[in-house]
Amino acid sequence: MTVRPTEPKDHDAIRSIVIATGVFNEEEVGIAMELLDIYLNDPEQRDYEMFTGTDDAGRVLGYICIGPTPATAATYDLYWIAVEPSEHGRGIGSALLTHTETELKRRGGRLLIAETSSTPKYDKTRAFYERKGFAKVAHIKEYYRPDDDLVIYGKYL
Repeated sequence: MTVRPTEPKDHDAIRSIVIATGVFNEEEVGIAMELLDIYLNDPEQRDYEMFTGTDDAGRVLGYICIGPTPATAATYDLYWIAVEPSEHGRGIGSALLTHTETELKRRGGRLLIAETSSTPKYDKTRAFYERKGFAKVAHIKEYYRPDDDLVIYGKYL
């Protein structure tokens, strides 16, 4: 797999992947696409950065979206990571995360934060973060809605 900066030609494939995961609701899909559009259409913005993983034929397998956390010294937020469901378990999410961590370390990044939901549909997401060395640093009850807590993970780079 090749990991490279996300390009305009990746837009439709990323949208399809975000929807196909079945994890994100309609509002979340809209937010993911809004961030993608900002990244692709405003070369002056510095809030979001995206990397895409592709196979040898150039097919998009997944993507990751990060950004510097405002008012911090070298802390970054991991906003989105999504992999084509038919490719789950093949190390694509791991490769995207490793690439991102390597890039952030190169820049002097020191902390990567990932926020997620406590609902069962995010069980695999939380397990992924924990396998990749993230520690749960906060848990806020009923943050999103009743019975849907915010779980925050952090990883020092």
